[in-house]
Amino acid sequence: MDTAKLIAMLNRDIADEHAATVRYLIHSYLEGEDTPLGASLLSRSREEMWHMHWLGMVIGHLGGEPNMEPAEYPYDPTSRATILESYIKYEEELVPHYQAEAEKVDDPHIKRVLEREAWESSYHAQKFRQKLKKLSPEEANSTAEGEKELSSSLLDQLQAEVNAKYNEMLLHVRHAWVFQQNGLLSWEIMTQSMEKMKQLAHLAEDVAENGSMPDFTMKQLDTASDLRSSLTSAASLVREARERHAGLAQNSELQGHSGLATNLDLTIRQEKYQADEIETWLQGL
Repeated sequence: MDTAKLIAMLNRDIADEHAATVRYLIHSYLEGEDTPLGASLLSRSREEMWHMHWLGMVIGHLGGEPNMEPAEYPYDPTSRATILESYIKYEEELVPHYQAEAEKVDDPHIKRVLEREAWESSYHAQKFRQKLKKLSPEEANSTAEGEKELSSSLLDQLQAEVNAKYNEMLLHVRHAWVFQQNGLLSWEIMTQSMEKMKQLAHLAEDVAENGSMPDFTMKQLDTASDLRSSLTSAASLVREARERHAGLAQNSELQGHSGLATNLDLTIRQEKYQADEIETWLQGL
């Protein structure tokens, strides 16, 4: 298989893994991370993130542009039972898919990655099947429902920040994969993306607890081919986010929710750190 076809194949795969990451993550937030099902879903989503990462690293190493847009994830939202049945079907179908792809490639590392994607997808299906069996009849026939405690105005603001942070995180992940030849710096970028994931979780959890689906919609990302312009853009985004969050922190309703206010304050401090770090990186280029 020539390089262009291989990159195209892996980019289709990364879109599927991205879709699974987002679906399980959102479902985890809706259930609550402190519930058995929510905790299990969060674990699955983190494993899907690794699946994405392995594919993204290969694509970047091959000189390709990673596809950062998630595919569609078909699922039946009628009840927890139908949702989990959809997850089982999705994961089971990935097993022969990845096995067939592994047979098409000669590179031993890429072959191992695809084979691992296959057998880990099989384990995911087993995990979901086990969770389905453990649900009580009442749980199986219902869905997660949050309590509407936030005003529509504040909820809309939080949703906008969820979307902005999701896209900011994706941009950093993309840069880490594409510029991996820069060694340590690429891992510093990836470290920041992981921190942005936690910031995203803080926002998304409150949106989900209020009974709304967090807005994980990808927007057009900056796919600049040189590191300096990419990092300059990233620094601008994080500073803009910090300014918005500093303003949001003054919201009197938000201040009445101590957990949300504390998490936002932490995010603001982390964003200053991140922006200053990126400026230092730029000075060294």
